[in-house]
Amino acid sequence: MAFVLCVALFPAEIAAQSKAPTATRPTLEQDIAAITEFNRRYLKAINDGDIATLSSLTDDGHIMITPGRPPLVGKAANDAANGRAFQTVKIEETWTPVETVVSGDLAYQRGTYTVAATPKTGGNTTRTAGNFLRIYQRQPNGEWRMTHDTFNSVPEAGRGQGASPPAN
Repeated sequence: MAFVLCVALFPAEIAAQSKAPTATRPTLEQDIAAITEFNRRYLKAINDGDIATLSSLTDDGHIMITPGRPPLVGKAANDAANGRAFQTVKIEETWTPVETVVSGDLAYQRGTYTVAATPKTGGNTTRTAGNFLRIYQRQPNGEWRMTHDTFNSVPEAGRGQGASPPAN
């Protein structure tokens, strides 16, 4: 009898679950707005020298590839490098995204940046500009986190948002 009751109730349970509300996927515009807000918070953390916030916006496997140096692999390595930088210089950084592509739970963004780094002990400000490429991943809670970050410096003559690669 218990078996018959269970078999009789099983289709009703399946029907109830199929009518349960499902989470809707954000639109492309919502995803780009969320990544833009993420970038605002990330950039503010850099400019404020806020290592705790900066760390909270990357995942544990975060990889940063910088020019002429081995990659910084993992949150701890990135936090240590950022902490050292924040101890010695005041950073003023800007980003100008040129392209943002979202595909499911992954996104990438390409753009240009400027950095002014002023020694906290006094001295001349060093200015750098170049291009960046970042990879983001949507977390299970729906928030975006940066997983990979790479950039290069560009001489003054080569700077620009619309620069195309040379034709083959």
